[in-house]
Amino acid sequence: MTRFTAPIAEQIWDMKYRLKEADGTAIDLTVEDSWRRIARALAEVERSPSDWEGKFYSALEDFKFLPAGRITAGAGTARSVTLFNCFVMGTVPDNMGGIFDMLKEAALTMQQGGGIGYDFSTIRPRGADVKGVAADASGPLSFMDVWDAMCRTIMSAGSRRGAMMATMRCDHPDIEAFITAKEDPARLRNFNLSVLVTDPFMEAVKADGPWELIFDGKIYHTVQARDLWNKIMRATYDYAEPGVIFIDRINAMNNLNYCETIAATNPCGEQPLPPYGACLLGSINLARLVKDPFEGGADLDEDQLDDLVATAVRMMDNVVDASRFPLEAQAQEAQAKRRIGLGVTGLADALLMVGMRYGSEEAARQTERWLQRIARAAYLASVDLAKEKGAFPLFDADQFLASGHMGDMDDDVRASIAKHGVRNALLTSIAPTGTISLYAGNVSSGIEPVFAYSYTRKVLQKDGSRTEEEVVDYAVQMWREKFGDKDLPDYFVNAQTLAPLDHVRMQAAAQKWIDSSISKTINCPEDISFEAFKDVYMEAYETGCKGCTTYRPNDVTGSVLSVSEETEKAPEVDSGADVVYISEPLDRPQALEGNTYKLKWPDSEHAIYITVNDVVINGHRRPFEVFINSKNMEHFAWTVALTRMISAVFRRGGDVSFVVEELKAVFDPRGGAWMQGKYIPSILAAIGGVIERHLVTIGFIEGEGMGLKADPQAEAMAVGERPRGPACPSCGEFGMKMVEGCMTCPSCGHSKCG
Repeated sequence: MTRFTAPIAEQIWDMKYRLKEADGTAIDLTVEDSWRRIARALAEVERSPSDWEGKFYSALEDFKFLPAGRITAGAGTARSVTLFNCFVMGTVPDNMGGIFDMLKEAALTMQQGGGIGYDFSTIRPRGADVKGVAADASGPLSFMDVWDAMCRTIMSAGSRRGAMMATMRCDHPDIEAFITAKEDPARLRNFNLSVLVTDPFMEAVKADGPWELIFDGKIYHTVQARDLWNKIMRATYDYAEPGVIFIDRINAMNNLNYCETIAATNPCGEQPLPPYGACLLGSINLARLVKDPFEGGADLDEDQLDDLVATAVRMMDNVVDASRFPLEAQAQEAQAKRRIGLGVTGLADALLMVGMRYGSEEAARQTERWLQRIARAAYLASVDLAKEKGAFPLFDADQFLASGHMGDMDDDVRASIAKHGVRNALLTSIAPTGTISLYAGNVSSGIEPVFAYSYTRKVLQKDGSRTEEEVVDYAVQMWREKFGDKDLPDYFVNAQTLAPLDHVRMQAAAQKWIDSSISKTINCPEDISFEAFKDVYMEAYETGCKGCTTYRPNDVTGSVLSVSEETEKAPEVDSGADVVYISEPLDRPQALEGNTYKLKWPDSEHAIYITVNDVVINGHRRPFEVFINSKNMEHFAWTVALTRMISAVFRRGGDVSFVVEELKAVFDPRGGAWMQGKYIPSILAAIGGVIERHLVTIGFIEGEGMGLKADPQAEAMAVGERPRGPACPSCGEFGMKMVEGCMTCPSCGHSKCG
């Protein structure tokens, strides 16, 4: 008997969490072995490990408590990895040496797989004086480009993909350039962007008042607050970025506002953190705790919930001591405050099981009750840990209890904290749980609605063939097992049919009892008006949310998969995709049209000649093959290899313009060169520029800097078939979907956020 309720769950475990030798030989033979490995590793921190290993194992068993992926994959492996998910790096100094010290620290953190956040508001704006060198500052965005290149370099070195969040205050003089930075789809690909919005700014927006853009006490510009707000809204309406973080609310509600100031978050926004702040994540699987699902008396087993929360808090507190850290400053910060981020997943499924429509006022009230119960149990468990092991080192009872969040806590919990202290400064957070939700049987992710009741995925078999299998939402599968083919009740709703303000209602209800923040995507229909779209953000602010992230499908962002509620068909997407994916390589015609370009790299004796030949399909030219020639024998091997690889990619079809972006991003550690007034980081980047120029000339891409016209959200389709959704850059399977702000592959679990 397997513990997995769906084939995809076992496949996710095998690919992501199962401990294996370097040659692929499995060490964890079963998922029970994985649970035992994690339980044993976290129990070793205890004075008497044998007293706790069994209880920890019981919490993990049957996917009731789901530690985040880094813990599940790394605990008990003796590998040099961090078990922490989230880092915000140190404050970026406004000087060249300090900036590049921060870059080094970021690289070391990402090398161990940590997602990082940075506030770039501390760097002087573009054009500001740089004393002592008679020059003007290049501004924070230029340094963000350097960070982006570093992230890409770490990825190309074979490490786990890292994700980054960049924030900038709404009063920084370069804020308008920050807002529009990702309108160029080839720029800042490895960053999520969010604007730090202050309460005075929101008041100025509502009053249509002036707003000063300031750095270091100097007023650079004065704009109308509402005009700036509209620019933020227009950018996210069209490009899905930047997000909005209500930073004053975050600091006012922070339990630690007496000893830290927050100016950045981790990549998905659920962890606002101070400089060098680190946090680990884990989720209670509410879908596993419902008694008598779909029956008249269905309800959450709250006694089991209390016990599970207490055990989870202890396990996560132990991770603080069991984990390695990329930087000593991160270790010290974690030990001083012992932050953890316990959240939930499977909320939407649990609501369905008790007969409630996600997004309704009734469901919002139930969500608030459940999360209050979790918060109460978590804080009481942390008080018990403080009695046994001591409060976190920076605990100050009076100041801690005076924070905005603790002011709403139950009186008996406040009294216990005042008397005994608390082990963990912050305890709750709702993280993106896309991959671990699949691992747990495709339960609904985090506090998101059910995305699709079912969809069909193609699975690559060992012999190279592909088979189809249905992936069914956990609650829908339970309904089928109980009632067979009986129609789903009216209260079953999914992300595509839900009104945006219903999303906001659920986020606001959850936020009341979450001391950190929430990763949540508010899906908006493509045809939502701009004014209604802005209302979503204003409602999020007015109802107490700490931030807001939306996703509106369009030609730029790509379409989100949708599914028919009545027929539960495989997911479909809009039929307007203009990219064709050719399932078999094209045969080469006898003759092709093309162009040859001469590239003279400075300090190189011989020029490089690049020939790009095109094929015509349905009256449109597209690249088919590349030849790179040079008399320089040092170039011979890599130019041949590059020729073959690029030509192979071109002949497969699809939106191959990513080749341009990848080439243009290659940095030569020996230095690049200035060509025609632009700095080119390597000879490979120069070749990428030549290919880009050719693709622009034939009309394959729109213009220089638009190298990823449709990637990664482009629809892809086999010739003669209906489009099936964006293709995964990791496994190539169709069906990428937006989950908690991250395009996520349901087949392999790949996510841009890691």
